[in-house]
Amino acid sequence: MRGSARTPTHRAVPSWRAPKEAAEAADAEDRFRHRPCYIFNTALKSNLNDEACSHCRYYLTASCPHIDEFIDDVEDLTPE
Repeated sequence: MRGSARTPTHRAVPSWRAPKEAAEAADAEDRFRHRPCYIFNTALKSNLNDEACSHCRYYLTASCPHIDEFIDDVEDLTPE
């Protein structure tokens, strides 16, 4: 006897952000992308080559010309 295939009757919950939050998140993400100093870190998988600073060879090193921005960004997240 074969079992019947069941189709879910509920819909997936859409991911929703308020327009202002979505714009702020996009701005924050773009802030650390597509910089002219970007050099892909070859220790990572090639599918991660999206020009994000976190995938750069110099990310969080003394060779990074923007390290002060990353440190400032982390300090903003530190609880007081």
